Amino acid sequence: MATELKERIEIVEGNITKMDVDAIVNAANTTLLGGGGVDGAIHRAAGPELLEETRLIGGCPTGEARVTKGYRLPARWVIHTVGPIWTGGNKDEDALLAGCYRNSLKAAVEIGAATVAFPSISTGAYRFPLERAVRIALREIKSFLKADRSLHKVTLVCFGSEVYRAYQEALDEAFD
Repeated sequence: MATELKERIEIVEGNITKMDVDAIVNAANTTLLGGGGVDGAIHRAAGPELLEETRLIGGCPTGEARVTKGYRLPARWVIHTVGPIWTGGNKDEDALLAGCYRNSLKAAVEIGAATVAFPSISTGAYRFPLERAVRIALREIKSFLKADRSLHKVTLVCFGSEVYRAYQEALDEAFD
């Protein structure tokens, strides 16, 4: 079971906007109107239609997820989730980050996605400690995949070798 489960999780270093999967997850801000980092890159790659659709949604609370079309991206869907800003760990940051992964995976299943790619949520401008975030992400993904067989592959797309190494080490630990 553990080996089969681990095979459904892939870690790559790369650009999430180039991923050929059913859905990609956007580490968005609460407005969903684009921003910096991965959010800005996804908006630029998807084209202006994405901004038009996100304007209609009206935002997204931290820890939740909203779905749009992928437009000019290889992915058919974009699942927007708002990660918590790290303020020291006393404002439910762990639970909110866990919610990002759970709600995004649930949204992927609801739209019929078999493959989904995630960035490292909240570990950039939102300053969530990388190792802590990685463990939360993998715990939530592993738990979800145990209970749900409809997702065939969850890819963690790492921007930079430091993030890639952190995910790879945590994945090995999670399945020891």
